[in-house]
Amino acid sequence: MPQVLEPMRAASDLRWPEAVLCFGGEDWWYHNRGHCDIQFMRQFAAHGRVLYMNSIVMRKFNVGEGAMFWTRVRRKLKSITRGLVRVSPTFNVYSPVTAPVHHLPGARGLNRFALTQQVRLTLWRLRMRRPLIWVNIPAGCDTALTLPRSGLVYQRTDRYEDHPGVDVEQILRYDRTLKEYADLTFYSNRALYEEEKEQCRRAAYVEHGVEYERFVEAADRPRTPGDLRDLPRPIVGFFGALDEHKFNITLAAAVAERLSDLTFVFVGQPTIDTAPLERLPNVHLLGQRPYEDIPHYGAAFDVCILPFNQNRWIAAMNPIKLKEYLALGKPVVATPFGELSAYANVVRIADGAEAFAAAVRAALADTAPDRIAARRARVAAHSWRSKAEDILSILGEVKSW
Repeated sequence: MPQVLEPMRAASDLRWPEAVLCFGGEDWWYHNRGHCDIQFMRQFAAHGRVLYMNSIVMRKFNVGEGAMFWTRVRRKLKSITRGLVRVSPTFNVYSPVTAPVHHLPGARGLNRFALTQQVRLTLWRLRMRRPLIWVNIPAGCDTALTLPRSGLVYQRTDRYEDHPGVDVEQILRYDRTLKEYADLTFYSNRALYEEEKEQCRRAAYVEHGVEYERFVEAADRPRTPGDLRDLPRPIVGFFGALDEHKFNITLAAAVAERLSDLTFVFVGQPTIDTAPLERLPNVHLLGQRPYEDIPHYGAAFDVCILPFNQNRWIAAMNPIKLKEYLALGKPVVATPFGELSAYANVVRIADGAEAFAAAVRAALADTAPDRIAARRARVAAHSWRSKAEDILSILGEVKSW
């Protein structure tokens, strides 16, 4: 019988695990380190030791992607060559050697064996005997289930089966297995949680957190990045990856074209053809910047935007950058998605280029101190530590370390 659980214990009663192994959905060396799994691991590393396994190769081999395919290959090979790295006294990162063969039954077995041996060896080197195992990327399923562990958490915060280039059926099989065996499957999207909670052994809804103080300090003590200082104001900005399945480049370009008197800045690694934006003189594509600098870019924006696609991936998400924008106190304009309903009083929601452009124009004037305070207040209690404590409280009802 599936269990739906809620936090029960006070923070003072919580016992933190001594060791955590995380199968991450991102690569520490080239992705944005603000993602949910990395943020949670930072919290656990304050109380014990963490081994963060960089993202397992999951997309099918596809040379037809052109330059982006070779970019992925180069950066993954570079990541793998780093081996095991201790990035802090209690936080270790390792890039396993894996292949994109999840859709090939025989090769998948060899891939799983190779990954399992690498993980076992790394755990032995770190003297991590029975860690709490945390799975973000479903491709870590088979290996996670073979390892000695004190508990198993499945972070179902994205529909990886809807990620471009993956074997949908195999990812769904991993997903079903993890839901069956995990001591806790947690969701950050209410609709996805309601849809799937009965599929899980134990399920919970835990909304994403935010590094509130980091973003508030950046806004209160502005340090404008050099590549923004000479740009005409006002600035409409976005930070985050420009990915095909998430970012609506057609909408973004149409809005920027309609608002030619405003400057548009996009900070993030593009994985799509950015020609529609590049042709516009008021648009500046700055590429990826270190996570530590992101709050300062956001603090320099006059309006922050979330121009997302309308698809299953977006319907199941809860973007961390929304809370980061609000912690900065900035006016936000976003395309509609499910989790926005809880933020309707502090976010302008617009669908279509005309409506979105009009909302951006109106947001420029939304700078009254009480409005800034309201936006910040909406996310002030959502620290990553509080979210980690919620998860430990729920786990504490069924597991002990």
